[in-house]
Amino acid sequence: MLEAVLSGATDPEITGVDVVRRPALSATASDVLDADAYVLGTPANLGYISGALKHFFDSVYYPCLDATRARPFGYYVHGNQGTEGARKAVETITTGLGWEQAAPAVVVSGEPAKDELSACWELGATLAANLMP
Repeated sequence: MLEAVLSGATDPEITGVDVVRRPALSATASDVLDADAYVLGTPANLGYISGALKHFFDSVYYPCLDATRARPFGYYVHGNQGTEGARKAVETITTGLGWEQAAPAVVVSGEPAKDELSACWELGATLAANLMP
């Protein structure tokens, strides 16, 4: 799913946009402050977001709270079951940050099918295209 998002975000027709990939455990508040938009991805673990994404949000929430309001974001969730809690967590936290969802979420249960991977491509492409100069 990540590769499909990145493929969409780096499509040759999208110009003037630098795509930076950061694993949740190594992303910092500076990375968030420097970015113009965000794509978040997480597995649904026990009905919640991954510990890595939770750590990311815990680390950047207050340092980025006021400075990143109204920034566009999108996200995808993958799990075998119980993705509702992960989806709600992402939406609750990003609402608190004041981020604006710029593309529909991609939520996949089980093995991603072709149409779900296409939706991931669209997610990446939509966010990147909206940043084109």
